[in-house]
Amino acid sequence: MILFPAVDLKNGQCVRLEQGDMARATVFNLDPAAQARAFAAQGFEYLHVVDLDGAFAGKPMNAQAVEAMLQAVKMPVQLGGGIRDLKTIAAWLDKGITRVIIGTAAVRDPELVKGAAKQFPGRVAVGLDARDGKVAVEGWAETSQVTALDIAQRFEDAGVAAIIFTDIARDGLLKGLNLDATIALADRISIPVIASGGFASIDDVKALLEPRAKKLAGAIVGRALYDGRLDPAAALKLIRAAA
Repeated sequence: MILFPAVDLKNGQCVRLEQGDMARATVFNLDPAAQARAFAAQGFEYLHVVDLDGAFAGKPMNAQAVEAMLQAVKMPVQLGGGIRDLKTIAAWLDKGITRVIIGTAAVRDPELVKGAAKQFPGRVAVGLDARDGKVAVEGWAETSQVTALDIAQRFEDAGVAAIIFTDIARDGLLKGLNLDATIALADRISIPVIASGGFASIDDVKALLEPRAKKLAGAIVGRALYDGRLDPAAALKLIRAAA
């Protein structure tokens, strides 16, 4: 069970959104590299980074901030947002990103995911962000007509490293993870699933360690860390004790 602290980038700054709405952004740190170092010092082992501007633009927009974070910490980094072609995937992996997350392109161009996963084994994840069960794309600005399960099943034998499943309705609102929907997805596929959206407190950590959640590979935590609702030391201690 990996707990991924999240760094969401907007205009080169570290922010958190509410329900993916760019107009509802709170700036938490002007220096993403310093934030990455802080998470490393707290004992986290894997960083989750999203280029929010990139997700809307369809191409990397916060590359400078991402590269600064890669230089600041030694821990693995997974990156999503604006990764829509093989050239961008290869460029990020070459720069030291451990794993790229493909979201919109996984809906629009599944062959890209399959090709990338084959070319870069273990280094391609799929981000499925659901609103009322349907997957949203283009930085969550549009909702498609397909379900997260429909898309996840397309990649069942493609070598995808993980599915990151986000409940948009909860994201950034500290309402608690939607484990029912996340576990239901994990139970239907063999790809490891990471929970995201709404992480609120140590109760979410405890829920992730329950037997019913044993198929989950981890969870992403954002706002709860930034505003002090989750004590990193206590959370990581619980996870290590359960390992």
